Amino acid sequence: QVQVAESGGDTVQAGDSLRLSCTASGFSFAGYIVGWFRQVPGKEREGLSCTVWGAGSKIYPESVSGRVTIYRSNTQSTLYLKMNSLKPEDTAMYFCAASPGNYCGPRPGQNAYNYWGQGTQINVTS
Repeated sequence: QVQVAESGGDTVQAGDSLRLSCTASGFSFAGYIVGWFRQVPGKEREGLSCTVWGAGSKIYPESVSGRVTIYRSNTQSTLYLKMNSLKPEDTAMYFCAASPGNYCGPRPGQNAYNYWGQGTQINVTS
C-alpha cells in the first residue's frame, strides 16, 4: 500500500529546533515531488516547501525562510524538515505529501499531491 507518514512532532519551547520526517512506504521518493505543509484549526493550509527528489527544494513562506532546512536520507524513502528558532506561531499540524513529478511551482499550491500523511503536531510554548 502506498503511504506517506510524518513523525517527529513534539511540544518544545520557543527558540528550540525540531526535525520532522516524511517517510514513504510501498514506494520510494525517486521520481516524486514531496511537499511540506502546516495547518492551524480554522485557518487555511499553508504550503511550506516543495522538493524535487534528487534535485532541490523551494521554501515558500517568508515566515519560515531562513529557519527551515530540507534534506533527505541516504535511502530513497525519507525527507526531513528541520526548523530552527521555533516560535509560538509555528504551532500547527504539519503534513507531508508526495506525487510523481519533477517540477515544483514558484508558488505554494501550484502542485497537486496524490499521497498525504496524517500529520504530526508541533506545539511551541513561549
